[in-house]
Amino acid sequence: MRRNFGIIVGAITFALVSGSAMAAKCSNNGSGFDAFKRDFAKEAKAAGIGRRGLSALAGTQYSPGVIKYDRSVNRSFKRAKTNFPSFYAKKTKGLLGPTRKRLKSYSKLLNQVERKYGVQKEVLVTIWGMETGFGGFTGKHDIVTSLASLTHDCRRSGFFKPNLMAALLIIDKGWIDRKQMRGARHGEIGQTQFMAKNYVQYGVDYDRDGRRDLIRSVPDVLASTANYLRAHGWRSGQPYGPGTHNFRVLKEWNASSAYQQAIAKFAASL
Repeated sequence: MRRNFGIIVGAITFALVSGSAMAAKCSNNGSGFDAFKRDFAKEAKAAGIGRRGLSALAGTQYSPGVIKYDRSVNRSFKRAKTNFPSFYAKKTKGLLGPTRKRLKSYSKLLNQVERKYGVQKEVLVTIWGMETGFGGFTGKHDIVTSLASLTHDCRRSGFFKPNLMAALLIIDKGWIDRKQMRGARHGEIGQTQFMAKNYVQYGVDYDRDGRRDLIRSVPDVLASTANYLRAHGWRSGQPYGPGTHNFRVLKEWNASSAYQQAIAKFAASL
């Protein structure tokens, strides 16, 4: 697994620094998408991605709906920031009972993960619940199609490119079957909605079954989430409310200040 991980990280790095002669061209609409896929396939192949990954890319189609959604997100975040009470009520509605239930039923696992990574179990179950209702709704959109469309779009191509490359690698390595690569419209994967690049870099095979499975394995989900936060500077046992160091680390999880505040407030209530 360590050797494969090194190959994957190297490929993502290649995706970020590859020369302009090979780089696939972006567009502000769907024109040129087929040419973009052909050029990106050359980059992917040079980065070491094999038949399964390349086939997944070839089967994608441009999604105007994904692009429209992406361009609306900033407006939604601005509304959340100015009306936090409404945002918080919506994000946590009906969440208290199920969250306390998970704290109890997964207490042994959560305590183990907290000891190993230093991230409080209340924070982990809050993220788990707020992101997908504990895996109840992980998204129905084709992840490769979403990431290919977003990479082709010029607005944030640089952000989505390494995630598209990582998604192809995940499929190529057999971590997730192509048919199971479904998630949110920005390409988030699994029960705590990891971007593909983060899945590759911070995913943990905590149940030791040979794969980092953030779709079906609760141990892998919780350990990977904790590993991500620790890697971004989480301080073990320290407070995480507004104004603290750990609160600032939550920004690495989600750029929305309202979302950070909601995580901290709800976790503290547990």
